Amino acid sequence: TCRNNNDQNILIMRRIAIISVFLALLVSCAETKVQDNSISVIPEPMYCRADEGVFVIDKDTKIVVDDLSEEMQRIAGFLNEKLSKAAGFELEIVKDGPMPRENFIAFMNAGLQSESYEINVVPQHILVDYGDGAGAFYALQTLFQLLPVEIFSQELQKRVDWTVPCCNIDDKPRFKYRGMHLDVCLHYFDLEFLKKYIDIMAAHKVNRFHWHLTEDQGWRLEIKKYPLLTEKGQWRKETVVGSLSSGVYDGIPHGGYYTQEQVKELVKYAADRYVTIIPEIELPGHALAAIACYPELSCGLEDHYETATRWGIFKQVYCPKETTFEFLEDVFDEVFELFPSELIHIGGDECPKASWKACPDCQALIRKLGLKDEYELQSYFVTRMEKYINSKGRQIIGWDEILQGGLAPNAKVMSWLGEEGGIKAAQQHHEVVMSPHYKYYLDYWQADPYSEPLAMSGPTTLRTMYDYEPVPEVLTPEERKYIIGVEGCVWTEYMPVPERVEYMAWPRMCAIAETGWTINEKDWDGFTRRLEKHFGRLDGMDVAYCSAFYNPMIVFHKDTPHNMVVTMTVDAPGAEIHYTLDGSVPTADSPKYEIPFSINRSQTVTAAAYRDG
Repeated sequence: TCRNNNDQNILIMRRIAIISVFLALLVSCAETKVQDNSISVIPEPMYCRADEGVFVIDKDTKIVVDDLSEEMQRIAGFLNEKLSKAAGFELEIVKDGPMPRENFIAFMNAGLQSESYEINVVPQHILVDYGDGAGAFYALQTLFQLLPVEIFSQELQKRVDWTVPCCNIDDKPRFKYRGMHLDVCLHYFDLEFLKKYIDIMAAHKVNRFHWHLTEDQGWRLEIKKYPLLTEKGQWRKETVVGSLSSGVYDGIPHGGYYTQEQVKELVKYAADRYVTIIPEIELPGHALAAIACYPELSCGLEDHYETATRWGIFKQVYCPKETTFEFLEDVFDEVFELFPSELIHIGGDECPKASWKACPDCQALIRKLGLKDEYELQSYFVTRMEKYINSKGRQIIGWDEILQGGLAPNAKVMSWLGEEGGIKAAQQHHEVVMSPHYKYYLDYWQADPYSEPLAMSGPTTLRTMYDYEPVPEVLTPEERKYIIGVEGCVWTEYMPVPERVEYMAWPRMCAIAETGWTINEKDWDGFTRRLEKHFGRLDGMDVAYCSAFYNPMIVFHKDTPHNMVVTMTVDAPGAEIHYTLDGSVPTADSPKYEIPFSINRSQTVTAAAYRDG
């Protein structure tokens, strides 16, 4: 069905499109999965058919919209922004009326479901059908990937033909929640980097930015009623060097925070790109930065509190007393003013119970409420905060540990401790976002740990992330409906600079984004072929991604005290691994790896991937 004021024009355009598709089908016939390298989109669309020919974008091409609203002009403006930088021209934006016969890109509301879109490219024009702004925006992200990779360049590109291959694409998301997390507490990152982070997310159709704003090592959000949180709580006097147990410190103060005006700016920036920012305010644990500012929030068992200078878990947690709840309600009141997101992340993870066990007030409260233990006290804490947050029209989401002692009635669970928490929550009919740490934690090594900078754990490779299926088979069909999405998590203990964040996150986040969006069955070979072309787009966006895609992964398996068994893999499609055992540099003439083999202690394995020589 078409909207009345556009019926005639849309009908004419669709008739043209149908005729064009029919003529193309006479040539191409088969509607098989695309093998043509000119169609290489990440995340993979639900349906894509390559046809003969191309559509050429030039300075005379027009962008036709059925609605000259601010939203549609902004979406068309994103196309012009890229064309202006890379091609050196912009396109005229017009409202549909007397339609041009050809050389136009038209966006038409066809009443599709939210975030869905259809693209039909013929030599005469491009027709985009959508149901809402998000659908039109995601269609545009696909259109960018149909264009030459140079469209992502920040500089003028000469001698490039701005062609779009003729094709038909029908696409919609698998999950409504497709998230990416960033911890800015362990290391602070400025607003410009956060905007870039959101741009890269949006280009991959990732629609939730989980912003971790409070921790033991720093409080990053301005709360006007409690100015010490940023005057003092943003700072730690120094930072541990290496792992949390090294005992060596750099002696350099580290701090940074976001003003409320900066938050509003970023929230709008993200919303313009159909990314919802979900703030995380940690409770009841990971609260040392706040307690250092306001010691009355603690159980008062120590003489001195200061913002943590090393990583890990600390026993100083919020004390469940009225002073604490008043503080947290005040904090969330200001959070609600800044973030329109329905979901508010309350953390809930890694809350040691030692302070509560030693605290007379906590023990008295346990007796007064008739609770069994400190785990039920945590459930009381979370449930009380949930009631307050619900009273303001918001919903809570928290890490697995909010299941301890009984799950708050309306809570959603972000499952990070493997899959067990997510399974349990789904079985209780609570919505779940899957982000298990052995599969979706981007602070883990992605390549050989002996050749990589320090990371949290792992390795968790690109292949591991791509192959992971976030809907556990143990769930019934009804329970599986409660798995609402996926999220890649970036904890920044060992990521002090933006380049390191990008290196750890990409291209592995491409795999998570594809799982979150794509309904099709997984195809590793197809994904890696598309990803290799996609690197050119990441280059254009100046993303400092990891190139271990081209490096052999050498794994040693213990056998006897005198030997090891060697296995090797490489992600790059069509690559062969050649190796030596004497430490020399392998060439294409060196032995080719085909099956596992054994080495003794005197041998050194060196490997390189080759393709076409």
